[in-house]
Amino acid sequence: MDGWTTLDWKHRIRHGHGFSVRKVKTNYVGKLYAVIGRRHGRIQSADLIEGSGQFDVTAVIPVIESFNFATEIRKQTSGLAMPQLVFSHWETVDIDPHWVPSTEEEYLQYGEKADFTNVARVYMDAIRERKGLAVEKKLVEFAEKQRTLSKNK
Repeated sequence: MDGWTTLDWKHRIRHGHGFSVRKVKTNYVGKLYAVIGRRHGRIQSADLIEGSGQFDVTAVIPVIESFNFATEIRKQTSGLAMPQLVFSHWETVDIDPHWVPSTEEEYLQYGEKADFTNVARVYMDAIRERKGLAVEKKLVEFAEKQRTLSKNK
């Protein structure tokens, strides 16, 4: 029974994905792709509708990234693209949200602080913050970079 009292396996986060279908004019397709890419989305298909000069774009984005997604799409495309989000499926983020470098190889590859963005940690902290739960945030990350400005009289 002692093995059950400790965390001896790696945690993974599962998050939902939304399925979105949009019709957008050809001159705004690049801006649409940029917004979807910023939100960690994937384009499933993009088909040109004959005779209309519009693309039918189908994409999948994480639900956690979909907050204010419609507003950003409308702003970037001047209101000419309207997203329609429908829940699609669940996916596992294959990164441990509590991971820190521990072996010699990991220290050499990532450094002592592991400066890469841990997507699972970002998602977990965003959800915890939105729900009003405690989030592990450092008030002072790099103390050596801070300085005190004082007035000289």
